[in-house]
Amino acid sequence: MKKNTIVMIGGFIIAGAIVFLLMAATPGSSGIELTMKDLLANQEKHKEDFVTVEGLLIEESIKWNADDIELKFDLKDNDGNLMHVIHKGTRPDNFSEGVIVILQGSPSKKDTFVAETVKTRCPSKYEGEDIENYDPKNHEKLLNQPPTQK
Repeated sequence: MKKNTIVMIGGFIIAGAIVFLLMAATPGSSGIELTMKDLLANQEKHKEDFVTVEGLLIEESIKWNADDIELKFDLKDNDGNLMHVIHKGTRPDNFSEGVIVILQGSPSKKDTFVAETVKTRCPSKYEGEDIENYDPKNHEKLLNQPPTQK
């Protein structure tokens, strides 16, 4: 074989290996995002899928087992659907009533989700006001205030 042919074959093998490793290392890129209602209605269909779903945390349902590093809790959505969650990993810091929880993982048995990752998003009380109520003069006053002395 010619030297150029061997180099090209070697290049294709290396490129193929890199593509394979990137796809294997990022399972989230091949996942799907569902609402809790859709996931609960089609759990059997999505048992093998890597799913992203979110819901509101029910604080009184939190069960933290520090010995096994296992977190169990329930989520609800705006339609009243309820889902039990099991997560082998640490408990997020901002884990309280009304926090939006974003899960990645897969459904297991009926109304139960095994989460690989658990993330929280700040509740709406931390979000800004509507742009209609924005007062640029008030913003300018805040920016021009001298720093407070400690």
